Amino acid sequence: MNPAEEYILNQPEPYRSILMHIQVIIEHTIPNIEMKYKWRIPCYYLGETPMCYLNASHKNQFVDVAFWHSAYLSKFDEYLVSENRKVVKSLRYKSLEDINEDIFITILREAEKQKGKSFYSK
Repeated sequence: MNPAEEYILNQPEPYRSILMHIQVIIEHTIPNIEMKYKWRIPCYYLGETPMCYLNASHKNQFVDVAFWHSAYLSKFDEYLVSENRKVVKSLRYKSLEDINEDIFITILREAEKQKGKSFYSK
């Protein structure tokens, strides 16, 4: 088992269930995506291009799905949280019920289109 999968499986509930569900959605939506373990968290890459990472914030009680190319995702700003971050914006989930799969999949597909682009839009 790779360290990214271990990270997910070693999380307490409800984080483990949320992360596993997110993992299934991502890998089903973008079959050629690769989950790696970077910065002690699961990160998804399209080739050499990072697309998003997953982080269970126990302190703040949510799972973060953070997108590096958020500058290209501005039409989804009502769903994405920037929280004073310059490049990254994220979807945050406190429960499985919080996950709107249609919105999540739409954002994933838009983020997939940014492969190879700079993190900042020009």
